[in-house]
Amino acid sequence: MHDGCSGSFENGKQTVDKVRAMGFNEQYMPVPLEIKCENCENLFTMESFEDKCPKCNMVYGVTPCHAFDPSNIMAAGIDY
Repeated sequence: MHDGCSGSFENGKQTVDKVRAMGFNEQYMPVPLEIKCENCENLFTMESFEDKCPKCNMVYGVTPCHAFDPSNIMAAGIDY
């Protein structure tokens, strides 16, 4: 079920699962965002709706509706 832009998620795994289910995980975000990995503190640019830290492989996800604000990006786990 698609909740449009009103959907909310409790954790990063739910976010990544939703992005994968919608088929957006490999699509590029409208504006790439620089984020700091919460696992290893590496700074990297998140370019797709699902991306991973190149240093430690922590997977991150954000839905297309919320991709303009780095605070909406959620970690799902290493190699999730």
